[in-house]
Amino acid sequence: MFAAGLFARCLFWTVFAVLKNPRVVYLVRQPLALFISSICVSVFLSGCAKPVTPATSASATGPAGLATLTVTNPSAFARPDSPVTVTFTDLGISGIPGALSVSAGSKEIPSQLIDSDGNGSLDSLLAMADFAAGEQQQWQVKPTPASSSAKRTAAEISQKTGGRWEGKVYKGGTFENVQHLTPPPQYTDHSEFIRYEGPGIESDRVAYRIYLDWRNGFDIFGNITGSPVLHQVGQDGYSSYHEMQPWGLDLLKVGKSLGAGGFGYWDGSAAQGVSVLKGHSATIHQSGPLFSSLSIDYHDWQIAGRTLDVRAHLSMQAGSRLLRNQLELKAPESNSAPMDNLVIGLVKHQGTELLQGTLEVSGHQYTYLATYGKQSLNNDLLGMAVVFKRGKLQQLTADANSHVAVMELTGLPPAKVGQMNPARKLDYYLLAAWQGEKNGITNQADFVAYLQQQLEILDRPIRVKISNAATTAAISKPLTAQQALYWSQQLADAGLQLQAPHYVWGGWDFERERPTTFEYTTGLLLQAYDDVHQLAPNPAYNQAMLKMADSFVAADGSIHSYQRNKFNIDSINSGNVLLRAYEQTGEAKYQKAAALLRDQLKDHPKTSNGAFWHKKIYPHQVWLDGVYMGIPFLAHYNQLFNNGQGLEEVVHEFVAVRDKLRDPATGLYFHGWDEKKQQVWANKTTGLSPEFWSRGIGWLAMAVVDTLDYIPRERNDLRAPLEQMARELAVALKAHVDPASGVWYQIPNKPGVAGNYLESSASSMFVYFYAKALNQGLIDQSYRDFTLQAYQGLLNQFVLLDANGSAHLMQMVQVAGLGFGRDGSYDYYQNEPVIRNDAKGVGPFIMAGVQVARLLQ
Repeated sequence: MFAAGLFARCLFWTVFAVLKNPRVVYLVRQPLALFISSICVSVFLSGCAKPVTPATSASATGPAGLATLTVTNPSAFARPDSPVTVTFTDLGISGIPGALSVSAGSKEIPSQLIDSDGNGSLDSLLAMADFAAGEQQQWQVKPTPASSSAKRTAAEISQKTGGRWEGKVYKGGTFENVQHLTPPPQYTDHSEFIRYEGPGIESDRVAYRIYLDWRNGFDIFGNITGSPVLHQVGQDGYSSYHEMQPWGLDLLKVGKSLGAGGFGYWDGSAAQGVSVLKGHSATIHQSGPLFSSLSIDYHDWQIAGRTLDVRAHLSMQAGSRLLRNQLELKAPESNSAPMDNLVIGLVKHQGTELLQGTLEVSGHQYTYLATYGKQSLNNDLLGMAVVFKRGKLQQLTADANSHVAVMELTGLPPAKVGQMNPARKLDYYLLAAWQGEKNGITNQADFVAYLQQQLEILDRPIRVKISNAATTAAISKPLTAQQALYWSQQLADAGLQLQAPHYVWGGWDFERERPTTFEYTTGLLLQAYDDVHQLAPNPAYNQAMLKMADSFVAADGSIHSYQRNKFNIDSINSGNVLLRAYEQTGEAKYQKAAALLRDQLKDHPKTSNGAFWHKKIYPHQVWLDGVYMGIPFLAHYNQLFNNGQGLEEVVHEFVAVRDKLRDPATGLYFHGWDEKKQQVWANKTTGLSPEFWSRGIGWLAMAVVDTLDYIPRERNDLRAPLEQMARELAVALKAHVDPASGVWYQIPNKPGVAGNYLESSASSMFVYFYAKALNQGLIDQSYRDFTLQAYQGLLNQFVLLDANGSAHLMQMVQVAGLGFGRDGSYDYYQNEPVIRNDAKGVGPFIMAGVQVARLLQ
């Protein structure tokens, strides 16, 4: 009787929500009704749902294991000495573990606990293995001591003790290694106080030293042994290492240049070194078997009218020539202007070849500036390079001493919303490849081939799927409506601690590393919060959405950061939040702001067949992304403010896209179409881009089901084309799912090609599409089990609970598009970064869980 009464009360509130627009509840502001409805929804979901047997479960962690790592080489070539780094938190470990080891079956994988960021505290596990082309390995992480690994890296700084200063020269004494060193004010070059004049860092391939004086040059020690050598260098002073020794020799004449990858400031005509400053400090963080790191602090650098503190965090891994340099620049005064025009570069030597990597790649991909030739002090062949993300490059140029790359620095988040943080950062690599090293590179062609492989290794790190014990237990619970809602809430709650509060005017976009603007990701995530709030009311979710809308829309209805004349259809998507805010609050400013977006679409350029251009800067181009960005808003706006008029234009967009972008053989849609057939990515006959991209298809699939919300049931003439597309997509996507996991690959029709990976944002979009299409009656109920298995696949493949209990959505492509450096090729899509917790994945995942919960009611 109690259950029946409870069900009746829940049914009452359910009917209430159906008969009245659910958003109107906020107009009358009935806290009691919201509280009761949330309780009823929760009881209803937990009590009325039928458990579903999970699909293929995630890998168990083993009886004595902390976690299982599935690690895959995404390249079509072998990758020896490939590092895999996983944080303790991701492994489910709170604090610093006493011991960890890694094994593949009975074989132990060399590993080391590392301090990845140089803050003085161990935070990650690094393991290193050889991979054949495309190889996948299964590793177990256990709380047992690792066997000792061979010493393959080192970092050190050594000063003299037991002697005395005579002016600027230290007389007598012996060298001893120290962990931290701040040279006294009288120290300068050739003071004979620091062994080889600064800190050194090395792998078993090559060693580098950084002058700890006004020169700030980066120098190279050639290694002929294949083992670390720095401990042998300069014990007898400066002279010996300029000639061949049993370990190798100093290779480079740095002079007044930047040396082998040093940095400075570009004044418009020359590189200015980090020379005028208060002093330096060097700290050795680790000198381990597989990983070593150090940092150099440059105090009060006087440059271009600014005073800056600079930290260089330098690290190397075994088997690699690459030295990573993570720079952070900040002003002692909080109101100081941000730094710009940082320069990195290489010494300019006569008789060498200047080499440049291609700039026709995505801004997220790496490229290089390099030199090759007889430029070593041993009069033999030496190649050097600086490696950086193409999107950070301002220009390639030179001065009298150096070849340089002028770089754009990346901003850092402010302490509070609305504040400015003048600090900036830059992350780049430098490398040297000497003919005389063990198994060295002996010609320019091989050096260039080596550089190309290094770019792919940086663009495509070893792909890692983490299954820790807590995650495995949580995702193995039977799938119910309450469980689906739970996972949407988990990701939403995690977002409240990460990005969501910053998706406001004056906030910070952590994924883009820049101030938040009125763009599609901003609106996408907050729509997801509103979706889950409609099912299970939570004031925190509602406040996040309304705060975003209120912050961007001024009292007169203008929208901060929105620029109509760009005719960017991506800008329209956040208008969905404005429409929802209007429905919930009735505030006129939201209607005015939405009208601005609607007016853009009235004048927005179109192709000859009536489809919206993606952007003004992408003329005559239609992308699948744009259908989702603009059309559900247009349909919703017409329903709210235009009595449903204008829906013909809405439907025509889908008809035009289906006509031009759908592949009849597979039922899949190509990412883009260039009506003029002029773009580098466009087929010269069809105008189509070369590949199917899963997230692009996901945008389209979500647009279909969302738009149908606003087309009346009685308008079959308008609904029919979209309903047909929904049925076709259901067939095509099911045919291209990965049967083992229940989810989809980044390129859906090429599952076996090296580099392809299961991708979370598209898979979440597809689950949302199927579940909502089932809930709307658009597709047959025969898809129900398939949809639930796909949702379980999302949990198995992509969800991670960390040691703090926070949920993460893993394995999502950061971004992809078409244009300069983005040729739409298979390799292009594989080379874009794979990240976690981006709004483009988290939003659809939350939405998918809401629809699955409704499906299971």
